[in-house]
Amino acid sequence: MIDMTLAVCVAVGFCLGVLSGLTPGLHLNNFAAMLLAVSPQLMEQGLTPFQMSSIILAASISQTFFDAIPAIFLGAPDSETALSVLPGQRLMLEGRGIEAVRLSALGSAGSVVMGLFLIYPLSLIITSYYDYLTKYLGVLLLAIALMMIRSERGPWIEGQGSLVHWKYKTIAALLFLTSGFLGIFAFNHESLIASPLGLEPQVLLPLLSGIFGASSLILSLSDDTQIPEQEESSIKIPGAMLARSIFSGSLGGSVVAWIPGVSPSVAAITARLGAPSSPEEFLVSISGVNTANALFSLVALYSIDKPRSGAAAAIQQLMELDQTAMARMMIIVVVVAAASYIATIGTAHQAARAICALSYRRLCLGVLAFLVAMTYAFTGVFGLFIFFLSTVVGLIAPVAGIHRTHAMGVLMLPLIVHYL
Repeated sequence: MIDMTLAVCVAVGFCLGVLSGLTPGLHLNNFAAMLLAVSPQLMEQGLTPFQMSSIILAASISQTFFDAIPAIFLGAPDSETALSVLPGQRLMLEGRGIEAVRLSALGSAGSVVMGLFLIYPLSLIITSYYDYLTKYLGVLLLAIALMMIRSERGPWIEGQGSLVHWKYKTIAALLFLTSGFLGIFAFNHESLIASPLGLEPQVLLPLLSGIFGASSLILSLSDDTQIPEQEESSIKIPGAMLARSIFSGSLGGSVVAWIPGVSPSVAAITARLGAPSSPEEFLVSISGVNTANALFSLVALYSIDKPRSGAAAAIQQLMELDQTAMARMMIIVVVVAAASYIATIGTAHQAARAICALSYRRLCLGVLAFLVAMTYAFTGVFGLFIFFLSTVVGLIAPVAGIHRTHAMGVLMLPLIVHYL
């Protein structure tokens, strides 16, 4: 017998995830906090803690599908989708924006399937070595940063000397340190960030919106970029590469869900070092990281009783997870993921038609103004100062001809300093 009340709760959660995913700056944590605030009243009306938790769970999964759309078509990232702006917008400017969203949705859906197979072995391994892993996390992140810098070779230009790649490695190291020191400065002065509207301050908003959002928009304005017609194109990634990208994203997202403080974007870099190289592969991989992280945050809550996301923290306050509840929640995850996959692709077609009807220059100016307004609304004057600094830092990579992923030092260096 189908529990219709539970089905309605899942549908409501799905819609909340769609809303938070499509609206830059609006995060699931905002909805989770509101649901917790009204939970006593809702429970008085007959809702159970599990039904309340299902709303939050469904929203956390659907958001990871839909947040790729504004990242790809608008270049407005959040902490989970910051890196997808780079390959996603590149494909969009080639007229392949719909394909980019399909790749992202495929990575998210694939990570759910792969994650179900990884739950038991990873839970067994990580719970056994959890203390050891967190003890040496700083060393692990430092090794990842060094591998990122070592892999940088810059653009190939005929006539350059054989040692020119050392120049690009040096610039990459300087960008990593510069963005890292900016991150340390911002986190150390987080108390100065205050919303004039009484909203929840988010220090990552000005940092990532400047580095990965505003800087890209400014470059597009200076190049007078035009949006080509967004055509329906087929996915041409070979099956083996697709499976590899899904696996690396699922593994990265599942592991990071256990580690305190490490964001999905950092996990995406780690996953990328393993194999993915093309924009298509990277989109699949990073989307898999985001969705697997949402799934395994729940698994971590069940296994070690530690919430690693806002959604998991809210669920922890509502109920105590047992084996039966976990099994039912896994079914909800699968159902919501399937619905999100279909709905995301349909929404991508609508977004593609809408963006082609607009002037890209006006669109860039509008999104840039929106990012400034959103930064001020959530973080105030000090947040605008951080936003300006991060935008300048974000311009270094494209001007120097190196990968912008080195600017993820803004998150990685503070973690390295904290854990070493």
